[in-house]
Amino acid sequence: MSNAPAHGGTAPTVQSVDRAVSVLEMLAHTGEAGVTEIAAGLGVHKSTAFRLVAALERRGLVEQHAERGKYRLGVGILRLAGATTARLDVVQESRPLCRQLAARTGETVNLTVLSDGAALYLDQVAGSSALQPHNWVGQRIPLHATSNGKVLLGGLPDAEVSALVGRRPRVYTSATLATTADVLRAVRAAREQGYAVAVDELEVGLTAVAAPLHNAHGDVVASISVSGPSFRLDGDRVGAVTTDVVDTAREASLRLGHWVSTASHV
Repeated sequence: MSNAPAHGGTAPTVQSVDRAVSVLEMLAHTGEAGVTEIAAGLGVHKSTAFRLVAALERRGLVEQHAERGKYRLGVGILRLAGATTARLDVVQESRPLCRQLAARTGETVNLTVLSDGAALYLDQVAGSSALQPHNWVGQRIPLHATSNGKVLLGGLPDAEVSALVGRRPRVYTSATLATTADVLRAVRAAREQGYAVAVDELEVGLTAVAAPLHNAHGDVVASISVSGPSFRLDGDRVGAVTTDVVDTAREASLRLGHWVSTASHV
């Protein structure tokens, strides 16, 4: 049987990733280990083990003890774990409030975060009026064409907003914001108002209202939205739903440690 790598070298790359993860697991179990011990544990040459720990060290995932010369897990692990924990906290603290919001409005409630230049759905609760809703959890949607996206962009500096959106944002409908300048105006309005509305911008016939969730430091860490058919979310009802969404987001932010004024922004 040939040992040649398939798909242009994919196999060695996957093997290196697997070995790097094994190094992290080994250090998590032993606390610290030298290159010789790591090489023995992996069954590889010391030079291979050294290259692996060197790559992990550059990313801050492992660090070398100055006196003993052994390696241990680095602070980069805490950064990754903290990001995961933060998202779990957002879902845990927001879910009961999202359920209440869905029950009050009868519409679909979504929880999203900024991820890889898009809005990532972390949680979704269907209201009584939502017939066979599409499950968006785990999926990403464009930032510039959604209320969630505008709210999430509102937590970023304008220069970063422009970089994420690009010079020619993708157009989905005739209502989609088609220029960076238009997106910046909408994001600034969302930032000032404390909420954003998108009518027919991603999909004709779909309206959504979103408000930001803040952590203890005041950072925008997520957004909560109510979405439904435009024929139901129109006129005075949009105003009522907006107030409900803002109040829900404020309560969720309080649960995340953010102090906010009780004065309404709507």
